[in-house]
Amino acid sequence: MRTHLKTLGLLAAAAIALTACGESPNARPADTTSDAPAELVFAVVPTDNSEELLASFEPVVAAIEEETGLPVEIQAVSNNAGVIEAQVSERVDIAVYGAFSYYLASDVAEVEPVAKDQLSPEPGSGSISSLGVTAPGSGISSLEDLKGKDVCFTDPASTTGYLAAAAALMEADIDPEEDLNPVFAGSHDVAVTQMIAGDCDAAFVAETFVTELLPARGIIEDGDTETFFTSDPIPGTPMVVGSWLSQDIKDGVVRAMEKYDAVSAVEAGFCEEDAQREAPAPWGEDLAGSPACEWGGTGAFAFEPATDADYDPIREICETTQAEVCRDDA
Repeated sequence: MRTHLKTLGLLAAAAIALTACGESPNARPADTTSDAPAELVFAVVPTDNSEELLASFEPVVAAIEEETGLPVEIQAVSNNAGVIEAQVSERVDIAVYGAFSYYLASDVAEVEPVAKDQLSPEPGSGSISSLGVTAPGSGISSLEDLKGKDVCFTDPASTTGYLAAAAALMEADIDPEEDLNPVFAGSHDVAVTQMIAGDCDAAFVAETFVTELLPARGIIEDGDTETFFTSDPIPGTPMVVGSWLSQDIKDGVVRAMEKYDAVSAVEAGFCEEDAQREAPAPWGEDLAGSPACEWGGTGAFAFEPATDADYDPIREICETTQAEVCRDDA
């Protein structure tokens, strides 16, 4: 179903407003002080399987508990708006969500990024690009070829699934609302499968879905897609903490992320043997095949230090697009 950007932008704004009207889901009660919390609340936003996502963060939580000396309650919150609203009211202390969600949160909540995912031992490996993909033989080989076409995106608030592509289209003098027919599929995997099924002529999604995740699930095979666009790298998934936490607690979170990674977490006993996996080949010869914990929802090797300035590319994309979801009044 085709959905116009402005309509979806208004619906997204309405969803945020509704979340703001009541208690954010699964967060610490509003009457609990956060000056010296008895425990830390850690929020993540599931894409499909909440149990798998929560399990992947259990070793990360164990490391934070060890270094802060505080118990950590991890919660799967139904949407990014709920997490951000809970951060505004200081009821979520730590959160992991997309780069664009941090951009939104930084405007309304007292939060700061302390780490970002690192997919391999190579620093900066958590950065990801948006890909424009199409079916072989479609005749699409550039952004200009999209004029008048049905184009699948994921969500108006997705950096890799919409905003990076929208910025590139506008820089090429193509209006992403008027010069093509946007179709918002709701997720990266659905955008790709709809394109392959012929519901869209092209799709814009996060690189890892095309190169790793969907092939690993057997959903797509080599030759199912052709790439005609690759965006500049977008910073990795941030781990964000509340600025209201004491410096000792924030330092403990940072220390946990600096001290441990997916492999050393096994040695520390942060995951049981039946929850371990083999370190993949991209982690290098010295580590490949070693037992490793799941280390967050992206299959990361580690979390490396992050600062607010790392997310300036998101601000630049919003400056270019002037997208409704980027605005304070959206």
